[in-house]
Amino acid sequence: MQPLPPLPVPSEAALQHSRAVKELIDAELTAAGGWISFAHYMKLALYAPGLGYYSGGAAKFGQEGDFVTAPEISPLFGRAVARQAVQVLELTDGAGDILEFGAGTGKLAFDLLLELERLGRLPRLYFILEVSAELQQRQRQLFERYAPHLLLRVVWLECLPAKFNGLILANEVLDAMPVHLVAWRNAGLFERGVTSSVSSGDEFEWSERPLGEGELFEAARELTPRIASGNGNIGNGNIGNDVDEYVSEISLATRGFMASLANILERGAIVLIDYGFGRGEYYHPQRSHGTLMCHYRHHAHDNPFYLPGLQDITSHVDFSAIAEAGTNAGLDLLGYTTQAYLLINCGITEILARMPVENVKEYLPLANQLQKLVSPAEMGELFKAIAFGKNISQPLFGFTNGDKSRLL
Repeated sequence: MQPLPPLPVPSEAALQHSRAVKELIDAELTAAGGWISFAHYMKLALYAPGLGYYSGGAAKFGQEGDFVTAPEISPLFGRAVARQAVQVLELTDGAGDILEFGAGTGKLAFDLLLELERLGRLPRLYFILEVSAELQQRQRQLFERYAPHLLLRVVWLECLPAKFNGLILANEVLDAMPVHLVAWRNAGLFERGVTSSVSSGDEFEWSERPLGEGELFEAARELTPRIASGNGNIGNGNIGNDVDEYVSEISLATRGFMASLANILERGAIVLIDYGFGRGEYYHPQRSHGTLMCHYRHHAHDNPFYLPGLQDITSHVDFSAIAEAGTNAGLDLLGYTTQAYLLINCGITEILARMPVENVKEYLPLANQLQKLVSPAEMGELFKAIAFGKNISQPLFGFTNGDKSRLL
């Protein structure tokens, strides 16, 4: 890990909260014999009921939180995605619903529904599956304050429905799902986990153990030739002697997530938007320390043991793994492209041109927001969109230009 940059000092209440999360993780370590996988650590730090980062009450999104997502940047994002929603709802004969995972502040749902209302294409219901009670309340308050007439269409869920028809949507959800850390070494495959610290200033530290047989081992072994080919001789299936180590993430959670979505979807489409790469870029030789990243008060760093429960922990998405998991579960891959192409295909520039602005002072902020969403130097290239379908016959127009499925 790199030394931490100067970070904002948390309040005493926040420190007490983090200490409670540390105590929970310590108890899990003790029960497990002193070692837990990083995936388990990440799950506790982010999602432990009432304590984890996403299930606690601290602000997470926007200028007062730790990071800003596309819906918070501009209403143009939700209005453009609404155009894709219209097509999916039409392909389900107008009887489909929308299901959004991890709706954050509710801004995407809010902007999308307002645009669908303007277009006369509101869904029957808009479901939100949100693990945080605090975020559920923020989402409800947004609608109560600015669009109370739409609240009758919004339904909050605690678990997946048994069956679903329509559009399933997730923006920046996959990157926050727990990941396992695997080290490819000359001596073999190892899983990097977490143990109590005896030497560092943190409460926890890394600890590796040989990777045993199972789903994670098979996924790592499948990746070994790709990693070894860029890092030395494959030899006996491990990294060549000229490479000290290669550490990266494997997400079994996202694979299970895709299988669950495939199981409930009867007819409709799934659109997932997040930052990441196809496998060739994800496991590139120059990315030998993985993509794990933490976000605290708009500061990015790579120490997941800093203030657990107060900071976001993410990794980039391996979209090749997402594509394989979806198709293996019976879904049709409908497209893979950049966020920029998705939004442009959905008419974001035309939406901006038709917005009722009276002067340059009103127009310039919107134009700057558009630039952040689609510029290659901002979110346009790093963020990708992938779509799957079941029992629909037409390609999605959000993916008609700029398809990059060949990179999966």
